[in-house]
Amino acid sequence: MDLLSARQKLVASNVANADTPGYKTQDIDFQFEFMSLVNGEQPQTIQAQGLKVKTDGNNVDLDREARLLAENAMRFNVASTLLRDKIKLVQQAIQGASGP
Repeated sequence: MDLLSARQKLVASNVANADTPGYKTQDIDFQFEFMSLVNGEQPQTIQAQGLKVKTDGNNVDLDREARLLAENAMRFNVASTLLRDKIKLVQQAIQGASGP
């Protein structure tokens, strides 16, 4: 969930800088960073590749960023549901162990 939160902040920053001359879109290589996070490392940002650069040097694609926001929200919902279910299972195990 920390990785999803970091990506959400980056995408929001990209959207906020959509009209900033020279701004380059930032992103996270999600799969690589997920494995790095498992090993206790902090996520690193990268410049998104293959985006059309406008005459002012900015390469933010608002359609791409909107898609990433939706994708990130979906992943966050799945992760929070899985975490909630895991917590519920632990609570049931604790309550069952302390029963009569």
